[in-house]
Amino acid sequence: MEMNEILDKLPRHLMSLVIDQPYNEYTPQDHALWRYVMRQNVRYLGKVAHGAYLDGLRKTGISIETIPSMYGMNRILKEIGWAAVAVDGFVPPSAFMAFQAYNVLVIAADIRPIDQIGYTPAPDIIHEAAGHAPIIADPVYADFLSRFGEIGAKAFLSHQDYALFEAIRHLSIVKADPYSSKDVIEGAEKRLTDISNNMGEPSELARIRNLHWWTVEYGLIGDLDDPKIYGAGLLSSIAESHLCLQPKVRKIPLTTDAANYNYDITEPQPQLFVTPDFETLNCVLEEFTETMALRRGGLYGLEQAIRSGNTGTAVYSSGLQVSGTFTEVLEKNGELVYLKTSRPTNLNFDYKELPGHNKKYHAHGFGSPVGKIKNLAVSLEDFSEEELDQIGLTEGESANLAFESGVNVRGKVLSKTICNGHLVLLSFVECMVTYEGKTLFEPSWGTFDMAVGNKIVSVFSGPADPDAFELSYPAPEEKTHKILHDDKAKRLHAIYQKVRDIRGQNGSFAQLPSIWQELKSDHSGDWLCALEILELLKIKQIEDGFAEEVIQYLQSKKSEGATMIKLIDDGFALLESPDQSTTRPAS
Repeated sequence: MEMNEILDKLPRHLMSLVIDQPYNEYTPQDHALWRYVMRQNVRYLGKVAHGAYLDGLRKTGISIETIPSMYGMNRILKEIGWAAVAVDGFVPPSAFMAFQAYNVLVIAADIRPIDQIGYTPAPDIIHEAAGHAPIIADPVYADFLSRFGEIGAKAFLSHQDYALFEAIRHLSIVKADPYSSKDVIEGAEKRLTDISNNMGEPSELARIRNLHWWTVEYGLIGDLDDPKIYGAGLLSSIAESHLCLQPKVRKIPLTTDAANYNYDITEPQPQLFVTPDFETLNCVLEEFTETMALRRGGLYGLEQAIRSGNTGTAVYSSGLQVSGTFTEVLEKNGELVYLKTSRPTNLNFDYKELPGHNKKYHAHGFGSPVGKIKNLAVSLEDFSEEELDQIGLTEGESANLAFESGVNVRGKVLSKTICNGHLVLLSFVECMVTYEGKTLFEPSWGTFDMAVGNKIVSVFSGPADPDAFELSYPAPEEKTHKILHDDKAKRLHAIYQKVRDIRGQNGSFAQLPSIWQELKSDHSGDWLCALEILELLKIKQIEDGFAEEVIQYLQSKKSEGATMIKLIDDGFALLESPDQSTTRPAS
């Protein structure tokens, strides 16, 4: 992968999810599918999308004619402070948010099959490159997206959330495979439904994921009665971009209440949320953030961490950050008294691990009181070194700290850790820690490292220093299917390539009648290549029996249903439109 200054900032644990874009595996039919969707987008979305969309297509260098190369996109995206990487389908939700926080778009390298050209539940390069990338050219929206990623990456998830992610990923994989059987797809849909119906109380991640869906993916903007489209899921769906603006889809003013609305990735959405402008998105996100453990901290925050069962970080008012798996808290009258982790834990300040306080040192967990010391008017964390000596906290001397909560710490001071003028840690030997007759730590256990701070001001998902904590996102076990096309499909793709060559003036127009005969006789299920042949006839201004035969062939395809009627009619509309190749290719 070609790196740049933005990608260079990605931490190690995210790079493990990045793959090389398998550009040579895109078939000529894939390129034709991309071209059809993009031309429809320019024709239609120019009227109904936020003004930043078409401008963004030009700024991000996304070609209408050809599936973009990541390398070409990145050379242009870096000019607006962003980059893109290829990934294998859905990535874990926390990782997705983290990429976003680093101003990196994750682009699922696959492209949807032609029978899902209008909409697919799977992430694909149309959704990411043609949906997300253009709109981030707007600086206010780009700031919102980055901030959303930063907040979302710190939201706590539950075990059910991960099961839901795996079910969604599995469904997206089998639906994106044109050779998946009906039974396999129905089984994947049932699994997803069963998990969705048994999620229990929604986690922070579930709620912020909803908010992400109704803004970043499916957001509308402007006037409630005549909104425009800006959500990437709508911008990349030539089916739902039409449906979403119909009166039967309820339009609701965007507030934090959107976080309480679940969604179904397999169905059109019954309601959508409208923000008056991009600035309001930041206001709504900020208001939602106030409800999270990240801002609330305290007992509530630690309860969210314990419920998640995953690595979290508790931040003391002194600035000390404790990262580990929180398993227990002691509380009194609703106030936090003591916190504990049970697995390898590290201690950090300002998102950097404190020397000597790594997971190996705290291999069995960490426990410490929280709160004020009796008879101290000033918080212990704010004492100077001289003031600490005056109250008996001198290295090598015995000390006794009685907390207002009832916790008592008695031992010999081994060391004091001060960061940015604040005492963040006191280490004791020969130490006994008790609370209401219960022993929390005894001398035989070794050194007692006591966190200093009156309050837990923040609790968030994940470690404070991911590299030091050795955080990793293993690549998902189930990979997207490598499509192995049969001989008939390969022959169809060869026809698409011949048509493409003729349009690019690398093939002879005289071949077109024989190409059409082969398509008509051997691939009667096709419509898109027939449309491209008709386009060439229009370009040559051939309105004879050949053109009429292709038109009648396409008209006959409409008998297959409403979806095909719209695809064919929209294709005819393209042929009547002026040239739409207005963006420079990202090569």
